[in-house]
Amino acid sequence: MTINPVFTNAKPLAAPDARRQFEEDVIAGLSAPQKFLSAKYFYDAAGSDLFEAITRQPEYYPTRTELGILEAKGAEIAALIPERADLVEFGSGSTVKVRRLLMHLSDLGAYVPVDVSETFLRSEAQALATDFPNLTIAPVAADFTRAFTLPDGLARKAVAGFFPGSTIGNFEPPQATQLLAHFGRVLGRGATLIVGVDLVKDKAVLDAAYDDAAGVTAAFNRNLLVRMTRELGATLDVEGFCHRAFFNPEASRIEMHLVSSRAQSIRFGDHVFAFAEGETIHTENSYKYTLEGFRALATAAGWTPRAVWTDPENLFSVHALSRT
Repeated sequence: MTINPVFTNAKPLAAPDARRQFEEDVIAGLSAPQKFLSAKYFYDAAGSDLFEAITRQPEYYPTRTELGILEAKGAEIAALIPERADLVEFGSGSTVKVRRLLMHLSDLGAYVPVDVSETFLRSEAQALATDFPNLTIAPVAADFTRAFTLPDGLARKAVAGFFPGSTIGNFEPPQATQLLAHFGRVLGRGATLIVGVDLVKDKAVLDAAYDDAAGVTAAFNRNLLVRMTRELGATLDVEGFCHRAFFNPEASRIEMHLVSSRAQSIRFGDHVFAFAEGETIHTENSYKYTLEGFRALATAAGWTPRAVWTDPENLFSVHALSRT
């Protein structure tokens, strides 16, 4: 096996800097006319565990449906990745999905997982190397939404990208276009990109997926408030906010909010943020696309659609794009 040293493009913020950035973002968000918090703050250790629990809930179809597509169509998808290509996974996280492709890519040049957490990158690379001992693994610690370079020293003949999980849906459509264009610049001319995209479907299915009966998504949403009490010393009533998630058909997106159940305030330091009963904090969007809508977005970003695979119920899609 070959595991290259972690190639660090972006050093994680030191603890004081991370706290200050969190505080600044909370102040900006809670000062807005429509209060909001960035979804990136969902994923502390507790939030990451809660999200893994969400993916196991019967209402939450995206993870198991995408895995089903990758298992059923993995050979077809892998056939569009050039021989001896380096495969770059943006926001790699767990290797559970890329494994469905790697089993069909025996001639891969290298696997390049990109994630902001260097510790997690190392642990996942070690686990993957055990199961794929002939694979060269070259982790990159970086924020994939920002400019970064691929590691030197790889016998690069071609480059392909992998962006599963419908993470593209967490970006406003103009930002999603910019992100796909950014991936094109990282991967270069002639590249292939495999993207997971959640599809528009019955509103009841979407609403249930983001508001499971067991309350796991509600706990995940309120964990933002828990973080504020723990990391910022905020004074607030976590249970005084309810989880609300719903599909907004006009915007074609799921919205997640924390709803104040009464008149109350959040306090930390010299800051006091008053809430009226029913006032919300907007915490996340998850855009849903039609097949044609995503193809148009990808084309605007400089990609050419090549193929698409869906499950039998048309809940989810996996797209292959090429950079020409």
